[in-house]
This record gives sequence, C-alpha cells and structure tokens, in this order.
Amino acid sequence: MIIDCDTGVDDALALLFAVRHPGLELRAVTCVAGNTDVDGVVRNTLTVLDQAGAPDIPVARGAERPLIEPARPARHVHGQDGMGDLGLPAPARRPVDVDAVTLLRREILGSPRPVTLIPTAPLTNIALLLRTHPEVTRNIERIVFMGGTAGTGNATPVAEFNVWHDPEAAAVLLTAGVSITMYGLDVFTRVVVPGADVQRLRASTEAGARLAGELLAHRPAGPDPDGDDPSGGLGDAGAVCAVADPAGLGTRRLPVEVALAPGPTRGQTIVDRRPRPGEAEIHGGIREQTLVDVGLDVDVDRYVRLYLNTVEG
Repeated sequence: MIIDCDTGVDDALALLFAVRHPGLELRAVTCVAGNTDVDGVVRNTLTVLDQAGAPDIPVARGAERPLIEPARPARHVHGQDGMGDLGLPAPARRPVDVDAVTLLRREILGSPRPVTLIPTAPLTNIALLLRTHPEVTRNIERIVFMGGTAGTGNATPVAEFNVWHDPEAAAVLLTAGVSITMYGLDVFTRVVVPGADVQRLRASTEAGARLAGELLAHRPAGPDPDGDDPSGGLGDAGAVCAVADPAGLGTRRLPVEVALAPGPTRGQTIVDRRPRPGEAEIHGGIREQTLVDVGLDVDVDRYVRLYLNTVEG
C-alpha cells in the first residue's frame, strides 16, 4: 500500500499503525498541503517514521496548494506545527529527490502486486497522478480514501475538510476507474480510544506507542479533554484499519458525486441513498455518477483493539 497524507495528528496515528501492522507493506508515503503547509507535512511525516522505528520508506513532497484555490490549513485543529505542538525532534531521515507524482507512479507500476492507495488528505496529488499517468490504474487494486460524508460535514455544514479543501481533485478521483472506498465522517468520528488506553500509551517507554498516546490526547473525543476520561479519536487511522481488516467496516455501494459550484454546498459529497430514481432523473435524464463503497457503519471495538494491539506490539 501507499499512503498520501497531510500529516496532521491523525495522519500520524495512521502512519504509526501502517508501519507496525505485520500484514501491511508500506511502499511509500507522499505529502500534500492540507492540515499544514506541505513542507511541514514532509517534516512531520519523516518525524513520525523516525519515532516509529520504520524502515527506509521513501517520502516525497507533493502539491503545495489545491488545483484551483489557495491552501487553507487546519492549524486550529492540529496545532501550529500540524502535530499538536508536541515539540518533537527534527527528523533524521530525508525525503527522496523526486516529487510525489513521480514517486507514486514509480512505486505503483514497480510493485509486483496491485497496490492499495490510501489518501488521508486533500486529493490534489492523486488527481495530478491520475491525469498525468492514467496507466497507473492497471496496478491499483483499490483506493480507500478518508474524506467525504453522507451526512453532516465539518468544514461546512455539508462538506468534509479533505474534499472541501480541493473539490476538483476529489471529482477527478471519482473518474479513476478503479474500486473506491469512502471512509468518511459517518464512521471517522465513531472510532474512539478510551481514556484509560490513551493514558497507558502516554506512559509507555517505547517511543512510537508514547507518541500515539500524545497524539490521541490531542484529539479529545469528549467535551472535557482534561476530565476523568480523556478518550481520543483515531480519525484517519481508521481508514488504514479498514484496509488491514475490511470486515470491520460496513459499506453500501452507492452513487457519489462532488458539488463543485460556488456557494454553501461546494465540496459536498452527494451520496445517493434513495431506493429508486426521483423526478429529477425521470424528467431530466440520469446523471453520470460513480459507484463507491461508502462506509456507513463500523465495528468500533474491533478497530480500537486492532489499533492498540498493533501499535503496542
């Protein structure tokens, strides 16, 4: 698999899991602007891999802004450095000397087995890859992306941050012609690590497990993060759990499109859950929509146990 990320607190949780799960082979990590600027994303990604004791995994710098709009970082969520302002050391490793799209093409086409691509970020790099090198789809088994929602958004009332940050790129993703799973806010917010487990991780003497605890503590799931139960949301890491253990994610194959027009619905993932066509289709024809496996249910306990067992070893 390959992760495309905007590291970010919960992207970091995803990376920690990915490098420690014995059934996952992380071939590369590509970085894009999102939670913080792209240079900060590269730095954060390299730091996490250091802390996790990861092997020499290639990391590449990608797009520094969306296809059309300016970058709009989420530092109010992830801290000024994008990693919860935890004061982590500068990374010892360095990124490769090629850009993200070049690395993605090389690693996908060079893999002896089809690759699962896991974007946990705005989809700018993925859109550029698909438009520049469409031949990569012949060796992509599935794209499991963290993004979108069938219900309430977080960036706007109807749009999730990763899709809202670059809606055009998300629309390009839906033309990929490969199997797509949407791990959206409908399941994203539900996978929560209990406070006792977070505290145990924070007290660990092993660097990677301790970092997971500090990151989870920065992502409080309850209204009182300093209270008796400082539980933390796994966020993006749940998408990687869904690759490692697909049976824990309940999906429905549904038509999905992205709203691109200016205004309050821009960036919305329109998930058609109706049992039959409506008047708009009857009178105006059927719009071309992509069928996506949309995550609507998740076995929370299963993924929490999976994450903790993997990160703690």
